[in-house]
Amino acid sequence: MLDERKLAVLRAIVEDYVSTTEPVGSKSLVDRHGLDVSPATIRNDMAVLEEQGFIAQPHTSAGRIPTDKGYRLFVDRLSSIKPMSTAERRAIETFLAGAYSLDDVVARTVRLLAQLTRQVAVVQYPSLSRSAVRHIELVALAPQRVLLVLITDNGRVEQAAVDLPAPAEPESIAHLRAVLNACLDGHKLADAAKTVVGLADRIPASERSNAGAVFSALLDSLAEGHEERVVFGGTANLAAPDFGMGLRDVLEALEEQVVLMRLLGEVVSPSALTVRIGAETGLQGASVVSAAYGTGGQAVAKLGVLGPTRMDYPGTMGAVRAVARYVGRILGEA
Repeated sequence: MLDERKLAVLRAIVEDYVSTTEPVGSKSLVDRHGLDVSPATIRNDMAVLEEQGFIAQPHTSAGRIPTDKGYRLFVDRLSSIKPMSTAERRAIETFLAGAYSLDDVVARTVRLLAQLTRQVAVVQYPSLSRSAVRHIELVALAPQRVLLVLITDNGRVEQAAVDLPAPAEPESIAHLRAVLNACLDGHKLADAAKTVVGLADRIPASERSNAGAVFSALLDSLAEGHEERVVFGGTANLAAPDFGMGLRDVLEALEEQVVLMRLLGEVVSPSALTVRIGAETGLQGASVVSAAYGTGGQAVAKLGVLGPTRMDYPGTMGAVRAVARYVGRILGEA
């Protein structure tokens, strides 16, 4: 266990290295942080920290830099994360509130996270399996063709054009729409699929062939055949030299949806933060800060940022949590 002074020395090393990119020496720690002890005492503390694997000496006669283990302890012992300023919160809310669809919400969120953190932003689309039916719309396109629109409670929209085996009267389309909404509204999508199978008895026999075509298209929309989608942005931020030899692996990870979803981690309660550092991500020199977002206390997906282990953790954690909360709020109002 480290005493409070050694923890203070570790915090100071992390903060200085993140801000300057230069190895940190004992004299600069005393000068910058007012630790109220001599450089010799700080050197002794740094020797203990190095022996226990929290810091390392990259070059002979150089200062020290944090290791993954050091960053991990720094994050675990954070007493608070950096809050967004009033201006930043207002800018986030205004920018996200202008979104007109779920796709636009996701696109704006990626851009916003990348700008706020100067890292690579990653946003997962809400999973259909965790969604519920909000509304089903049927729009006549032609006598034997309708547009089926499925809207979920988190703003996701699925559309499908359905060819009907026979011409459909407006009254029959209206009746079918009413039946679908009466029976499926509020149902989780997994449960809704089971309900659709038994709806034929609610439709007049003369209209069942058309209804069957709509039911078939709806079942396709309800099925979790839609792969989980992950969108990322801000790859220009990878130009910083921090990744070194690990950059290739990071770029390959960004190309793989499954890897990105694994990096974001499991969906837990809304706004709960997860920080994975270095080897914990499976990527050399990389860290991931992520948070779940959702509505009504129900988490539906995750978002976060990927960057070098040398990142501003308090600031990044504050930005990720704030954006997750705003996205959940906007989806809840959709």
